[in-house]
Amino acid sequence: EEIERETAYPDGKVEQVLKNGCHLVFFPNGTWKKVGSDGKTVTITFFNGDVKQVMPDQTVIYYYADAKTTHTTYSDGLEVLQFSNGQIEKHYPDGKKEITFPDQTIKNLFTDGQEESILPDGTIVRVQPDGSKTIEFNNGQRELHTSQFKRREYPDGSVKTVYMNGQQETKYGSGRVRVKDKDGNIIMDTKL
Repeated sequence: EEIERETAYPDGKVEQVLKNGCHLVFFPNGTWKKVGSDGKTVTITFFNGDVKQVMPDQTVIYYYADAKTTHTTYSDGLEVLQFSNGQIEKHYPDGKKEITFPDQTIKNLFTDGQEESILPDGTIVRVQPDGSKTIEFNNGQRELHTSQFKRREYPDGSVKTVYMNGQQETKYGSGRVRVKDKDGNIIMDTKL
C-alpha cells in the first residue's frame, strides 16, 4: 500500500498512514499494529508471533504461535479455543463447557457438576456430582455405577447387579431371580 505520511517518534515507534486509510504502527521490539480503514478492525502482530485481532463487532481472536492455539472471544461472552491437535473447547457465559476431542468424543461440563460424554459410537456417559455414573450403550443396554453397586440393564428386561461385597443378583425378564455369593455360589434361584 502507498504511504500517505510517516512519523518517527523519539521512543523508536514509527507510525504510517496509508492512502487507503489504514494506520500502521511499528514498535522497536518488533511488534506492529494495523488499524483498518474502518477504524474498528485492529490487528496486532507481536514479536513472538502471536496475533491479536479485534473485529468491528468486538470479537477478539488471539492466536498463540508457540502453542498453535486460537482463542476467540465473542461479544456475547462465548469463548472458543481451537488447539493444534483438533480439540475444540467452547466456554459459555453461564459457565458450561463443551469439549470436542480429536476422536469426535463430545464432553459437556455443567455448572452443577454434572458431566456428559457422547462417544463416537453413540454411547452416552453421564457422571453426577456424587460420582454415580450412567452409561447408555448404542445397543440398548444401560449401566449404572454407584458406590454400592454396578447394575446392567438389558433390552429384554433382565437386570444384573454386582454389589461391592461381591454378591451378584440377576433378575431375568421372565421374572426369575438368581443370587450368587461373592465366590460365585448360587444362594437363591427362583427357576420358573
